[in-house]
Amino acid sequence: MSEPGLHRIWNFYPGPGALPLPVLRRIKAELLDYRGLGMSVMELSHRSAPAVALIADTLERLRRLLGLGDGHEVLLLQGGASLQFVMVPMNLAPAGGKVDYVDTGYWSAKAIAEARRLGCDVAIAGSDGPGHRRLPDTLTVRPDAAYLHLCSNNTVEGTQWRDLPQAAVPLVVDMSSDILSRRVDAAAIGCLYAHAQKTLGPAGVTVVALRRDLLARIPDGLPAMLDYRPHAEHGSNYNTPPIFAIYVVSCVLDWLETEVGGVAAMEALNRRKAELLYGALDKSSLFHCPVDPDSRSPMNAVFRLPSPELEQRFITEAAEAGLVGLAGHRSVGGCRASLYNPVPLQAVDDLVAFMRRFERRA
Repeated sequence: MSEPGLHRIWNFYPGPGALPLPVLRRIKAELLDYRGLGMSVMELSHRSAPAVALIADTLERLRRLLGLGDGHEVLLLQGGASLQFVMVPMNLAPAGGKVDYVDTGYWSAKAIAEARRLGCDVAIAGSDGPGHRRLPDTLTVRPDAAYLHLCSNNTVEGTQWRDLPQAAVPLVVDMSSDILSRRVDAAAIGCLYAHAQKTLGPAGVTVVALRRDLLARIPDGLPAMLDYRPHAEHGSNYNTPPIFAIYVVSCVLDWLETEVGGVAAMEALNRRKAELLYGALDKSSLFHCPVDPDSRSPMNAVFRLPSPELEQRFITEAAEAGLVGLAGHRSVGGCRASLYNPVPLQAVDDLVAFMRRFERRA
């Protein structure tokens, strides 16, 4: 897990998550002098030509990796997914309009609560029920709903939609924890959004891809910062953007394209990581994954041990062994290993080896 002069541990935190080591090295090398300008990227004026070019390049990389054409507007915003819980209904639903949501746990519930707070007529199109062990097989979507919203990957519950559902209304997808981890027909999505601090970069920047025809339904009179249109019109530079966070995202996207080999190669690697960990869980007599195999997330593997005391011992000893971030979400407890794009296969190998040693001692 280390090299001479460098101390690194394996980071399984659910967010902010790990960053690729080659990206961190690049940031370190460029930090004081960005592209020969004699200043750090953190010092760039957001109106300067280098900053404008950086934003434009990042948007183009996102468009390319997502497989989006001119039919979608791609934006770099702030506020994380939590702000998108508000912006989506404000922009895409008429006042008091009908909006349908799929309830699959913690983050879906937060999105639903915000839509209701804004006075929307919210209907639950489907739910994974008590325990959140399996995603719903069928959805009931109102034909006159403004959109259908779902979370593609549920970090707390450890579930992921294998295939996104189809609906006669625009699909809105929170892809915060699995964007660019696998191939998805993003062009078929009306609006997708993702905060960066899981698969794309550090906290501070949020990606939004919005079908251009949906811009026409945005009502006038919204506060400018909460209206998608000013951000689109100003090239994601309406107000001072988080230039450093965007720069790191740009570096991660470059790593994904040039070193990993693109989204298809990343998907294959993520599949190998997930198969390795879930295979170990299913063969274990001590560790147990409660999620139905057909709904399991390759990004966030949740698992339990026979008692909370044993779980805490596992988490503590794993951290001492250089495997950190394995505690489950505070709302559910247990254990969780987040296997985001930057987490290498070796990290999962080492985790599985530690689990086997722990099981022999327990």
